[in-house]
Amino acid sequence: MRELRADVVVIGGGLGGVAAALGALRAGRSVLLTEEYEWLGGQLTSQAVPPDEHSWVEQFGVTASYRALRDGIREYYRRHYPLTERARRIPDLNPGAGHVSRLCHEPRVAVAVIEAMLAPYRGSGLLRVLMGFVPVAAETDGDRVTAVTVRGPGEELMLSGPYILDATETGELLPLTGTEYVTGFESQAETGEPNAPDVADPGNMQAFSVCFAIDHVDGDHTIDRPAAYDFWRDYQPPFWGARMLSWQTPNPRTLATSTRSFTPNPDDDPWLVQADQRVNPGDGNLWTFRRIAARRTFTDGSYPSDICLVNWPMIDYFEAPIIDVPDAAHHVQRARELSYSVLYWLQTEAPRPDGGTGWPGLRLRGDVTGSADGLAQAPYIRESRRIRAEYTIVEQDLSLAVRGDKGAVSHPDSIGVGMYRIDLHPSTGGDTYIDVGSCPFEIPLGALIPRRVENLLPAGKNIGTTHITNGSHRLHPVEWNVGEVAGILADFCLARAVTPRAVRNTPALLADFRQRLTADGVELRWPDISGY
Repeated sequence: MRELRADVVVIGGGLGGVAAALGALRAGRSVLLTEEYEWLGGQLTSQAVPPDEHSWVEQFGVTASYRALRDGIREYYRRHYPLTERARRIPDLNPGAGHVSRLCHEPRVAVAVIEAMLAPYRGSGLLRVLMGFVPVAAETDGDRVTAVTVRGPGEELMLSGPYILDATETGELLPLTGTEYVTGFESQAETGEPNAPDVADPGNMQAFSVCFAIDHVDGDHTIDRPAAYDFWRDYQPPFWGARMLSWQTPNPRTLATSTRSFTPNPDDDPWLVQADQRVNPGDGNLWTFRRIAARRTFTDGSYPSDICLVNWPMIDYFEAPIIDVPDAAHHVQRARELSYSVLYWLQTEAPRPDGGTGWPGLRLRGDVTGSADGLAQAPYIRESRRIRAEYTIVEQDLSLAVRGDKGAVSHPDSIGVGMYRIDLHPSTGGDTYIDVGSCPFEIPLGALIPRRVENLLPAGKNIGTTHITNGSHRLHPVEWNVGEVAGILADFCLARAVTPRAVRNTPALLADFRQRLTADGVELRWPDISGY
C-alpha cells in the first residue's frame, strides 16, 4: 500500500473540507484532500442544494473566504453567462431568483469557483486532491490518529500527517478511529433541552433527501414508472395530514397541514423576489422556492425554461437511518426511488390548477447535477455522527423562546458565528418537524475539541451539537466556518507545538488564536441584531 503524507489530511471534500484545506493552505501547510464524488463542494454541489443562509448574509455574519466563494459565483455568471443588462448590474445577483436564498445558482458554477480557489495550491504542489476515495480504516496510537486508509479507483492508500480532519458528511472517521461520538436524539436528562425526549434514541435521525433538477419544456419527458411508485403514491406518515405525494404537507413552524402551489415557469419578475426567511420562508410555491435559474435573468431565448431544484418535503426519506446500520445502501436506493416517484407523480398525476393532472413537459436535468441517472450525485445529509466534545451546544444556548432578548449565549472561546432557525425535518423515529426560532449564535471552540483524541478535528456537521442544535448548525456558511477554523487550528498548533485542547484551555493561546482568526477574516461576534 502506498503511503502519502502531508501536514494536514482532510477526509471529505464537502464545504467544510474545502474550507479546512484553504485554512491550512493559506498558512503554507501541505494538504491531502479526499472526496468520494465527482465534484468538490458537498451540499452546495454534489448534493445540489443552493445555500441556506441567514438574512444578513450580504452584510455580515460569514467568514471572508465564504464571502469570496459567494462573490466568485456571481462574478462567474457575469463573465460567462448571457445575463440581461439589468441582471449584470445588480450587485447582489440571485441567478435563480429563488426564495430560499439570496444566491440560488446552478451547482456546476460553485464547482468552478471552488476549483479556482484551490488551483494555486494545486499548482504549487501544496495541495493534492484524491477524487473517488473513501475512508475504510484507521490506525491509532493511544489518543492520536496516526494514519487513515482510503479506498479509491483501483487502489488503497495510507494517508498520514500530524493532523487528521474529518470533513465527511456522516463523521466516518469517528468509528474508524475510536473517537467517542453520539448519534440521534439525546435525552432531556442529558442535555436539559426543552424539546428533547425522556429517553435517548441513537437511531432517531433527521431525514435525508436525494435532490434533483427539472425544467419545463415542450414534449413528453415522462420517465419510466418507478418500481416503487405504488408504495410511495399511497404512503401517508401519521403526522402528515395527507399522502406524501400531494400538495398537502405539514407547516414546519405550526405543524398544521398546509397546501403548497406549483406553477412551472410563472411569469414572475425575478427582481421582486424577497429572499428573506425573517419575512417569509418562501416555500409556498414549490417551483420558485429553490429555483436555481430564472429564465428572465438571462437574455431572451438563452433559457427555454427556469430550472427548479427539487428539495421539497415529499422527497424526505425518514423510513430508516443510514448511519451505523448494515443496510445503508439499501435505504439510499429507496430514497432515490422516492425521488423518482415524486418526479413521475409530477409528470402524470399531480393536480394542476386548471383541473387536469400532471406536467409531462417536466424534464429531468441530470446534466445540471452532473449525474448519469438524473438525480444529484450524492444524498443530501442533514445529520452526522457528532463528537463527544469538550463543549456541547444545546437548545437553550440559542433558542429564541429560552433566551429572548438576552440573545444567544456568548462564548469566551467563540471561533465564528452562525444563524438559522433550529430546523429539524421529520426523523427516523417517527417525529414530525421541530422548528424553533433562534438567536444569532457564536460557535465555541469547545465544540470542535474531542474529549479524548488529540489530533483529530471535526470539520463539518460532526461538531459537538445535539440532535436539536444540529438543525441550526448544519447549513452551508456554518459548515464552511467550522472547516476553515479546523484548518487554521491545525496550522496554529503545528507552529506553536501545542494541542487544540491546550489552545482552548490556555488563555494566552486562546487570545492569540482568536486574534489569528480575526486576521484571517473570521467574524467572532454579532452586532446587535435579533433572531427569528
